[in-house]
Amino acid sequence: MQVDHHELQQEFPDMHDAIVGLKGANAHFAAMFARYNRLTGKVENLEENDMPVADFTLEDMKKQRVKLKDEIYFLLLAFRAGQQYK
Repeated sequence: MQVDHHELQQEFPDMHDAIVGLKGANAHFAAMFARYNRLTGKVENLEENDMPVADFTLEDMKKQRVKLKDEIYFLLLAFRAGQQYK
């Protein structure tokens, strides 16, 4: 099965500096980043290995990942906007 990889650096290539900055400066962001990566790893592992899992479970995991990605994106935007005003 073809698996799409959803690493945040690939999802937001123009936000690399903000990702690095926030990971080091904001514990909440770092925890969300780690959670996103764990969840992405689980989803990709299930898909790559064609593991038996209920469709609902996989879809729920993907929805959680999208919600996390949205929250992360807004934190990145806020961080980048704050950096522009310094």
